[in-house]
Amino acid sequence: MAAHPASLNDVRVLDRERWLDGPPHELFKELRTNCPLHWTSEITEFPLEKGFWSITRPEDIAAVSRDWETYSSELGGVTAVSESIFPIELSRAMFIGMDPPKHDRIKQLFQKGFTPKRIAEHEDEIRAIVVGVLDRLEGRAEADLVSEVAQPVVARVIGSFMGIPDDDDITWARLMNNLLGAGEEELDTSAIPAAIERDIGELFQRCQSLIAERRERPTDDLTSVLVHAEVDGQRLEEHEIVMGFFLLMAAGNDSTKATYCSAMRALMEDPDQRQILLDDPSLVPSAVEEALRMFPAFAHFRRTATKDTELGGCPIHKGDKVVMWYVSSNRDEEKFDNPDRFDVRREPNEHQAFGAGGRHFCLGTALARLELNILIEETLKHFPRMKLAGTPEHVEAQFVNQLRSLPVQLH
Repeated sequence: MAAHPASLNDVRVLDRERWLDGPPHELFKELRTNCPLHWTSEITEFPLEKGFWSITRPEDIAAVSRDWETYSSELGGVTAVSESIFPIELSRAMFIGMDPPKHDRIKQLFQKGFTPKRIAEHEDEIRAIVVGVLDRLEGRAEADLVSEVAQPVVARVIGSFMGIPDDDDITWARLMNNLLGAGEEELDTSAIPAAIERDIGELFQRCQSLIAERRERPTDDLTSVLVHAEVDGQRLEEHEIVMGFFLLMAAGNDSTKATYCSAMRALMEDPDQRQILLDDPSLVPSAVEEALRMFPAFAHFRRTATKDTELGGCPIHKGDKVVMWYVSSNRDEEKFDNPDRFDVRREPNEHQAFGAGGRHFCLGTALARLELNILIEETLKHFPRMKLAGTPEHVEAQFVNQLRSLPVQLH
């Protein structure tokens, strides 16, 4: 392995105590400066897991992202901790956990549901959902932006795309949060596999009911697309339909919720930046890009080396885990001036919140951007003087990057 500065030799990037209040930005800054490709030899909470490389600079993450033949999504899963938590067979049933050519064929099935034109056609419906949720807070003194605004909005938006009745939003949100490690319950690592198995069982049971309905009565929602899709003349297998459903639901529930809440926190902590948006709402799209840069919804994704190779002068061996830290690359000092400052006027802003190019670039970018624009715009319109009403609580997770609670004073 490459030599580290002495101070970094024994650093274990995934140690939970580093992540209690969100990503360890000071550590990532040190890694970018002194050891941009860093080897963590073990994962303390999961002793059976192999060590991994941390990739912390944007140019190296872009190189890994674009070279799927050398860095596979399919071989070992897409998260740093994989074998100990999520069955690899299920990971490979999602197109995010596939390599080309199958990845490309499966992903193409969904492209027509997420084109910018189709997403734009839903703007009025999404705005009505956001306004309806915010209107329920009128007359209240305080609220929690995570559970009372972000969660109901994102659950209903993705639920409407998937054809899920709104009465089921809470149930599906619970399942998605639990399976991504952002649930209300903090679990011992020894209890995680059983909890995952339980929730996957419920996921399959509920999905099988939806699949049966769509086979009997096809609709134009994305669940029906999955059920009736053909790849190379063959229908998807049931577990592939279920995991495709899970991927869309999980991304739709978590990504926008995470970035919106952190963006609102940043605006409340810097009233001058908020005032800029209040004075000029046309800057909201720029603020959305800044929120995506500073608060990417997923801290990392992982690849596995398919052969011996080299990255940034560092030898990578066949089978090595390669973890791309977007929470690091999006704050790279060589790419962004004053990277830890939330600047709604930042230009240019070429972040990696949706990936760094290549085949796995996020399918839902247009939907996420539209939701974030409407959420921030309408929240500022409804509650322009909103303030923090307590200490925000961050989810203790090294994959999802989001707040568990954000208590606010509304007026």
